[in-house]
Amino acid sequence: MTERYDKIGIGYAAKRMPDSRIFRHIQMALRNSKSVLNVGAGAGSYEPTNIPAVAVEPSFEMIRQRRNRSNVVQGVAEALPFRDACFDTSLALLTIHHWTDLSQGLQECARSSKRAVTILTWDPSSLGFWLTQDYFPEILEFDRSIFPSLEELQHCLGEITVTDVPIPADCIDGFLGAYWRRPEAYLQEHIRSGMSSFSRISTFVHGLEQLQADLESGAWHRAHGHLLAHESLSIGYKLVTAMLH
Repeated sequence: MTERYDKIGIGYAAKRMPDSRIFRHIQMALRNSKSVLNVGAGAGSYEPTNIPAVAVEPSFEMIRQRRNRSNVVQGVAEALPFRDACFDTSLALLTIHHWTDLSQGLQECARSSKRAVTILTWDPSSLGFWLTQDYFPEILEFDRSIFPSLEELQHCLGEITVTDVPIPADCIDGFLGAYWRRPEAYLQEHIRSGMSSFSRISTFVHGLEQLQADLESGAWHRAHGHLLAHESLSIGYKLVTAMLH
């Protein structure tokens, strides 16, 4: 993962800006926390500024793009360099599917925290959405193989609470599902470059060509035009919290 993000993470901070509506879900989960460990923190998009926070990130390129580099340690989730119960809450946002050992990483998050572990992830039992259903089924298949199920998270962490995180129609955080109401965006290489999913498939030219043809012919709008009336859409993103001790 470190090497991949040192390559694909160039310019990441400009493409993956925090969306305030998603951030509200995270802030609600952290409302009683006095300190936070942000694991797999990337460029620190959703890192709280009103709570003391320390970040752990393996990629130097991602660390380089952080606004605040005084609170970051280069490291991995599976071997957190902190004593037991050092933080109130461990936070892991759209990162656990990149870890080499999920169980070990979650154990480390729980060990380093005394209150909770909070995770933003994608539920692999989700149907996905039109992009992965109709144009890039290989992404849907691959993501289902790397994102842990909610049952697996519960097995690792104990009892969990799960909150659905609908994605706003004008979401400014450029992850895979962000442009569900703006299909033309997926045709732009600089937008796709902020999505790790496209770096994992060997070829996606056919899917892009089909999407462009369907937009030009009106086929996309006939099939999915009803989505344009929605202000947000639930497409499988979940906030998972495990209370500790």
